[in-house]
Amino acid sequence: MRILFDSKKEIYKTPFGCVTPGETCCLRVRIPVSVGTSAVTCVLQRENGESFREVAFSFLEQADAYCTWQCSFSLEVTGLFFYYFRITGHTGTFRLFKYGDDTNMEDGALWQLSCIPADFTTPQWAKGAVIYQVFPDRFHKSGSCDLTGKLTPYTLHQSWDEEVSWQPDENGKVLNNDFYGGNFRGITEKMDYIASLGTTILYLNPISKSFSSHRYDTGDYKTPDPMLGTEEDFKAMCKAAHDRGIRVILDGVYSHTGADSLYFDKNGSFGGKGAYCDPDSPYRRWYTFHRYPDVYDSWWGFDTLPTVRKLEPAFLQYIIEAEDSVIAHWLALGADGFRLDVADELPNEFVDKLKKRLRSLRPDGLLMGEVWEDASNKISYDVRRRYFVDGTLDSVMNYPFRKAILDYVRGCDDGSAFRETVLTVAENYPAQVLCCNMNLLGTHDTPRMLTALVDDFDGSREELANRSLSPSQLQLALERAQIATVLQYTLPGCPSVYYGDEVGMEGGKDPFNRRPYPWGRENAALLAHYRSLGGLRKTHAALRRGSVDFLRASAGRLGFLRKLGGEEIRIYVNQNPEPWTVPTGKLLIGQSLQQVSGDAVTLQPMGWCILED
Repeated sequence: MRILFDSKKEIYKTPFGCVTPGETCCLRVRIPVSVGTSAVTCVLQRENGESFREVAFSFLEQADAYCTWQCSFSLEVTGLFFYYFRITGHTGTFRLFKYGDDTNMEDGALWQLSCIPADFTTPQWAKGAVIYQVFPDRFHKSGSCDLTGKLTPYTLHQSWDEEVSWQPDENGKVLNNDFYGGNFRGITEKMDYIASLGTTILYLNPISKSFSSHRYDTGDYKTPDPMLGTEEDFKAMCKAAHDRGIRVILDGVYSHTGADSLYFDKNGSFGGKGAYCDPDSPYRRWYTFHRYPDVYDSWWGFDTLPTVRKLEPAFLQYIIEAEDSVIAHWLALGADGFRLDVADELPNEFVDKLKKRLRSLRPDGLLMGEVWEDASNKISYDVRRRYFVDGTLDSVMNYPFRKAILDYVRGCDDGSAFRETVLTVAENYPAQVLCCNMNLLGTHDTPRMLTALVDDFDGSREELANRSLSPSQLQLALERAQIATVLQYTLPGCPSVYYGDEVGMEGGKDPFNRRPYPWGRENAALLAHYRSLGGLRKTHAALRRGSVDFLRASAGRLGFLRKLGGEEIRIYVNQNPEPWTVPTGKLLIGQSLQQVSGDAVTLQPMGWCILED
């Protein structure tokens, strides 16, 4: 008989998940009578392992072969805490740790408890939103390109259907300097299409003047890339979005700039006033030179991306604090918030300052962060990140959910790991963040969704350029995509569609995941499926903001419940080779179903359904 404690269940811990200062937290542990328990203690530690407090349990009751012990406490300060139990029985004293979703004596992990600010709020409009991500150069082109001031060299594709450039130059470098001419006006022209997917947030990859097509090598933070258009074009795009109930989120790239930039100006393209050209440059202190000017800190060793000193006062002024700072500039033009590129490379103090300025300028502005792991306990560069316990990030890119969905749909998980991931994130993240998370299946940094569902090939660029899914792979990928997107759209958070995934685009890693949108060659059935899911989220608040509880997660079968107020939505997916009969309800949408009686429905293998009670 094991000692029973599960922090994800209310019979053992209330409230579920995070707490706020002064809020009472109640823990209950059930211990076999045979242990002869005489004392139970909860040992709380700070995030750095230092002892914080010990809380004694009291005996509550005995039922069957178990005794229940209970304690209550509150935390006075915000922070990340961890805990385990110390139990004294008739054979002595031992420690109890977390072991998966079970407990174990003297071996395992600590349970986590976050204490978050009581006034931590996230934008109401972002809770349960549908996000559409656009890589600006590759979505849609309207009119001709303005090449005024465009940094050289570059290639402008003559046809929208040409393959992306992937070959290195004569020096062996991949410059990412091929362009198709997608622009603000093109996005504006397609705003009705974007809205038809149920979109309520439009997220744009970088738009500032830059050398590359990805534009993460910022050349001038405050100037839109001329190929994308003017500030007036940007304002018009934002207005078109706002008129349709869509908010606009921009990529904030503040860990580094481009070497070809107003601030560094390695090639003299901006007049020779940058830190590389001029030791007296006003931007000189933004960068760290080890041997001026040729040896300097750069992002992951790419000398085209010199890193900045994020807490340098002049940099903070320019990006955050000045009256016309970078974030103030774009908010004034119509942006509604920012996604922080490589957020875990930005100091906690930087993120905190940015959040406070954002909210002072836009009380309902959204701040999202790129974090690939569990953001609640992330350690980066030996520093614990305090996104939630300091109330800074409203949302993060939810890569843990992506992995859980792909593993389950591809048959690498029977559903148990999926459940554990979902409930762990739900427990560790503040509820107000959980419903704002960017739940993605594809992005500019990952293979296309269809490719990821069936093909793990990770070869050379030349091999990837000539690789596409076979007819049988494509059929399987489309079948799996139905299930993957059902899970994506019904889990807590904001389903995010990477432009073109909704119409069946393929492609491996960068740059083949950044091909132009295939206008006129869309997979109509897949597009209709996405529109149906987007419509469901608009009409069912439980899918946007409801709690999540699992009904089944084993043997390839998933069942979970989303509940808000009196509305209850049940989701079932069957990846077991045998049919699965589940309780019926009002069928909202489904596939591979067989009605067998008035109160039950059978899901065939690869079948799924969304039901309303």
